[in-house]
Amino acid sequence: MPEIEFSLVLLTVLLFIVAFIYSSVGLGGGSSYTALLAIFSIHYLAIPVISLTLNLIVSSLGTFNFIRSGHARLKLILPFLLSSIPMAYIGGSVPLPQDIFLWVLWISLFFVMIRIYFMDHIELELNLTDTSKLIISIIAGMLLGFVAGVVGIGGGIYLIPLILILGLGSAKEAAACGVIFVFVNSATGLFARTVHQPVNMLDYIPLIIAVLIGGLLGSWLGANRYSSKTIEKWLGIVVIVAIFFLGKKLITQII
Repeated sequence: MPEIEFSLVLLTVLLFIVAFIYSSVGLGGGSSYTALLAIFSIHYLAIPVISLTLNLIVSSLGTFNFIRSGHARLKLILPFLLSSIPMAYIGGSVPLPQDIFLWVLWISLFFVMIRIYFMDHIELELNLTDTSKLIISIIAGMLLGFVAGVVGIGGGIYLIPLILILGLGSAKEAAACGVIFVFVNSATGLFARTVHQPVNMLDYIPLIIAVLIGGLLGSWLGANRYSSKTIEKWLGIVVIVAIFFLGKKLITQII
């Protein structure tokens, strides 16, 4: 029992730190939440629900700030949202067995790691027609929405560079689009989860409170001393650790 209580306290502290740092630069942090929950062996059915809840809390603060500052563009975000919302609901409704869920989570975290460490400086900008950009936006929204519903990773970490590559908006407009995307799809995926695979969130109230306080403090202080890319790299270590332990568990199951 003391070990379990210590693990819960440690997880709560770590989630508070992650929420504080990410919210200070307008990010959601879903990949790090999911990674930490996996590392601490939270039940696989609860991981997406908790991660989506935490994402929803932190991204709501960023959504408010970006809309208030005038960086949000409906024309930019709409194609992504329209295609992602039904897929986030479908993803949250899929009753995956534990083994399949862990594999999907492992692959998702692996791609997050690649995005953070190997696709850092993106200077490519494609010269595409408006129709091509719209098609890519719709397809990307569908894929990211589905992943959000299944494993609880909001998708903003992929969406922001994609918007810049497609030349759809400025860096601030891309960030605004990303945080709104995370907020809406976290809400949709969470709704689907609570309807089809309910989880007793009363057991995880300390985690929610920690992220709420961390998100509020980080957003209020606006601690912009470090760039978002630097923060991504530091918190990407959490993702790498989760990849290692999840991979070890999956290999053990196979053997």
